[in-house]
Parts: sequence; C-alpha cells; structure tokens
Amino acid sequence: MRPAYWVGLLILGTALLRVVLGWLVGLGIDESYMVAAGREMAWGYFDHPPLSWWLSAGATRLFGSEAALAVRLPFIALFALSTWLMFAWTRDMFGARAGLWAAVTLNMAPVLGITTGGWVLPDGPLVAALLGFGLCLHRAIERGGQDCAIERGAWRWWLGAGACAGLALMSKYTAVLTFAGAFVALVTLGRHWLARPQPWVAALVAAVVFAPVLVWNAANGWASIAFQGARAGVRKLNPGAPFATLAGEALFLLPWIWLPLAVLWVMALRGGPGGGGASHRAPWLLAWLGFGPIVLFVVISLWSPRVLFHWAAPGYLFLFPLLGRWVAGQIDARPVLARRALLGTAAVLLVSIGVATAELNLNLLRLKGDPLRQGVDWRPLRAALAQRGLLDQPIAAPSWSDTGKLDYALGGNPRVLCLNRDCRQYAFHATTAGDAIGQDVLILAPRQDEARIRADYGTLFDRIETLPPAVYALPGRPRVEMNLFLGRRLREVPG
Repeated sequence: MRPAYWVGLLILGTALLRVVLGWLVGLGIDESYMVAAGREMAWGYFDHPPLSWWLSAGATRLFGSEAALAVRLPFIALFALSTWLMFAWTRDMFGARAGLWAAVTLNMAPVLGITTGGWVLPDGPLVAALLGFGLCLHRAIERGGQDCAIERGAWRWWLGAGACAGLALMSKYTAVLTFAGAFVALVTLGRHWLARPQPWVAALVAAVVFAPVLVWNAANGWASIAFQGARAGVRKLNPGAPFATLAGEALFLLPWIWLPLAVLWVMALRGGPGGGGASHRAPWLLAWLGFGPIVLFVVISLWSPRVLFHWAAPGYLFLFPLLGRWVAGQIDARPVLARRALLGTAAVLLVSIGVATAELNLNLLRLKGDPLRQGVDWRPLRAALAQRGLLDQPIAAPSWSDTGKLDYALGGNPRVLCLNRDCRQYAFHATTAGDAIGQDVLILAPRQDEARIRADYGTLFDRIETLPPAVYALPGRPRVEMNLFLGRRLREVPG
C-alpha cells in the first residue's frame, strides 16, 4: 500500500485515541484557565496571542458546551492536519517512505503527540502553522530555483509562507525564533533570495496578520510581550541548568527519539548548505528552522529558572523529517530491530496513557496531596455551593491558576474573581476584583489553609470568617473538601 494510505490510517487512529482521552480526562490547570479566561473575546491576551483562545471560545459557541472534549476538538483536528503536513513536507524532501516515518515518530513524541496533539494550549495552532510555513517555504525555494527565475506557482508558496508565519505569531511569540532561522538559511543558501521581492512580501503578509496583537499590546502597556520577555531576565547563574534543561527536553520527547534528533541536527549543520542541490538544501533549511528554539532556551536556562522544557519542542519539530529519512533507512537495513523499536515505543506510550488515565479517574494509589485532581473537572462543586446558597455573592480565588480552575468549574456564572497581584488575563476582564470593593466576598481556597488566607488577605477585609468547607465528590474521590472563607467588606485589592 502507498505511504499516503498508511498516513491516513495513522491520522484516523490517533485522532480517535485523542477523542477518547479528551472525553475521559478533565481539563488541566492551564486548559481550564484558557477556556474560562478566554470567554471574553479580545485581539490579545496577557499570556499569549489570541489564536488558541479563539479556538476554544469558538468551539464553546459552536457546540454550546464547555465540556473538555468540545473545547479540545479544534486542537485534535489541528494535529491531524499537522501530521499530514509533516508527511507532505518530508515526502517533498526525502520521499514518501521518509514522510510516513516522520509522521509516525511525530505522534510518538509525548510533548507533541499527546499534549500538543489534544490539549487546549497555544502549541497546537503553533505547530500546524509552523509546519505550513516550512512546507510553503521549501516549495517556494524549489519553485524559484537557484537563479531565482520564478516559475509559475512560486508566488503563491511565498504568500502561503507569509500567511502561515502570521498564524504562527498569532499562536505564540516564540515563533519569531523560527523566522530568524529561516532568514539565516536564506542568506546562506544564496543572498540572491533576499534581492527578490517575494520574501519581503511574505514578511509583510505575516506582519499584517500579526498586527492586531501589536495594537492590543500597545493599548495595554505592552503587557503580554513584557510578561513573556521578562521570563528571560537574569536571576542567578546556574551552570548545571542547561544540562537539566536538555535532560527535560529529552524526557518530554522520549530519550531514544531525542538522541537521534540531536545527532541528525548536528550532522545537518556540519554538512552546510552544500552545493545547491535540493538534497543539500533541505537538511540545512531544517537545521536552521529549528536552531533558535533548540539553542536559545538551553542558553537562557543558565541564568533563568523559568525555562520550561516544552518551549524547545517547536525547534525539534523541524528535525522529524530528518528522523523520518533515518528511520526509513534503518528499516531497510535492520527491519526487525527498527520495527521492534517502533512497536515498543508505541506499546510504552499506550500503557503509560492507560495507567495515567485510570489513576486520574480512579485514584487507586491515593497519592499524597492528590496531585492528579488538577486533571479532573470540579463541576460538582457548583451544586455543593448552590445547596448552601453561596452563589449569590462575589466569589474570589487566591491565584490566577485557582481562579481559572474554579471559574471553569462554575461555568462562568457567577464569575470567579482573582484576588492576587498576579491575575494574568483576569486583570483585563470587564469585571475584576476591584469591582467587588465594599462587598462581602466568598473566598474559595483549593490549596490554602486558614492561616495562609488570613496572612495573605486579612488586611484587605474588615475581617475574615472561616466557613465549613464545601463537600462534593469527584471520580475516584467520594469526599472532596474545598476550604471556604467569607471576607467581610473588601476594602482594597492586592496591588
């Protein structure tokens, strides 16, 4: 059978698996926050550009529900598209068999195939847009030829690259690192590329698509860009942190996938732009498209503890075509060993997903602090509060993460206000904690005890009363208690 047929089956099978997981697993902290805080549509948001927020809000309006599966469906569909784009682009460069294995291994990398593939996060639209950009850029270069005699159809690929670049920037600011790498690749492949109008028109298209985000930032004190930029600020030098970052990235990708990706990346960089043939240009282009995210976050981790391991995933994304070509060669040379490695990886992933899902819903291990409860939707809490008549007053939570989780659980009515200096997107809502000044406020504290609440918020109210906790049930947890406090007459908000 043709590789395209198998890729189609791969897309169908993995999409069905993600649908099942989307139904069985509740929204995590970041997902709940994005869905709840994103109910108010805007051209920009504090944490990230708006595309992922729009997707979840659009799904809510389309399906009339904020159920976990409903809001995740656009992201599941986008990763199905990403899988096909990976196949199509790799097929263009290295052949259909390499494209098949690039698509397979992409779905096997947990940070891409699981979290990006089905969670409400900016990475879903980012990955799809970056792959679209890479495919269009590659075809634009090949259609243009080394002498830049633009063949019929090359213009549309340049325009497509610009549109995809704009969509990537509308997903996550770090997409700019990929475009910096693309600039280096174009210069080193031949300066004549930048003497033509096509790349500059593509850049203009990307800027036009991204312009609303800049307008929103300008109107809000550049809050979003400043927040993301501050994460790279110098804190304290830690020489061992880059090694820990690399280890974390390897764990998120799976070490036996990360290692060949890293080796193939180094080999592509050492190979240089080559003599100009397509077989030389493709690895060089891929290596530079991934260079920025792979290198920058490792370097930044030397002085900043805020680097998260998944930030580099968009860089490694561009190395999967090289991995697909390598795996295809291994299957030709060592078919039994290669197939066993792939089947073993698939088995490890499926078993791990099954165990984690079962534990999330059944709570068999009774882990201390019940950390997996964050992956269960707290919808029954609403009935427990309504039964005691506690939904007819302003409600607040102690942090942006608590606010998002509780706001999602209560369905936005009443809205949960953020009682913290760091409110993230809740500081930009039409209604904020400041609107409750002079009123009694019910404080829901998922993780804070009485001493912590009084220490943090005692000066904000005339007094704080401790109420009996709200008691409700969750899957595998027949009795869950939510600490409740009543703040009498809010005088000020954290500043």
